[in-house]
Amino acid sequence: MPQGQIRKALSGFYYVYDEGQVIQCRGRGVFRNRGESPLVGDFVDYTVEGNNDGTITVIHERKNTLVRPPIANIDQAILVFSIKEPDFNTILLDRFLVVLESFNVEPIICLTKSDLMDGQMEETMEAYIKDYEQIGYQVLKTFKDDPSFDEKIAPLLKGKTTVLAGQSGVGKSTLLNTILPSLDLKTGVISNALGRGKHTTRHVELIEVCGGLLADTPGFSSFEFDLMEKEELSRCFPEFVEKQDACKFRECMHVKEPKCAVKDAVETGEIKEYRYKHYLQFFDEILERKPRY
Repeated sequence: MPQGQIRKALSGFYYVYDEGQVIQCRGRGVFRNRGESPLVGDFVDYTVEGNNDGTITVIHERKNTLVRPPIANIDQAILVFSIKEPDFNTILLDRFLVVLESFNVEPIICLTKSDLMDGQMEETMEAYIKDYEQIGYQVLKTFKDDPSFDEKIAPLLKGKTTVLAGQSGVGKSTLLNTILPSLDLKTGVISNALGRGKHTTRHVELIEVCGGLLADTPGFSSFEFDLMEKEELSRCFPEFVEKQDACKFRECMHVKEPKCAVKDAVETGEIKEYRYKHYLQFFDEILERKPRY
């Protein structure tokens, strides 16, 4: 039975890519009966009916699944954050990082509008960059009209399925226009491919870019902790994971417990205080969440 990957979902159809061909498919009724739904990014088996129509029969096991937007098997996310206009926001960045960690998606932090920094801000930002790099995150800085940016971003996309995320106004569109000319697409085609034309339907789609796949993900600008339990949260802070085996209590939540290695590391500055404050805020959010029935 032929196999392929869903690259686009639109109006009840799934567009399955298989060795250079795109087959328009529908899902089997059995998926609806089970409450399942094929997603963009899924690897699937399908049967062919007619010239270019088919039916998806099997959805292969997923590496991960994002809920908003609905997409599966993501390798990494480029988190686009501006240094100014809007100002760099560590709590929003940490929210993105935590949720991506929970989905086993590797984050790459991409800072835009570096050219708007003054001297004092540059010092502050360099300290933040050092903090996140010490945790283990990759950080890219982009300047307006940076001719070397293509060289920085292209190797990161090769062979990976990547989503682009960040708040509005941070330069995602500029970034996409930097990445996508390597496809030799005309502006109108880019606009349509990304669902940003005036009359296009907003949908999720995987586009081939720089030897990898880039997901256009409309509305991908914030994350909630609605799928996370409080016990999972500390595992999404890599610097906490390094310390927590030394906590007195095996199930330590790093909040009020005595002899907590994470709190000790905050006291000594090994773990940054702002990261720990964000952890406590997220912890409270999860506790206050209404139960799901």
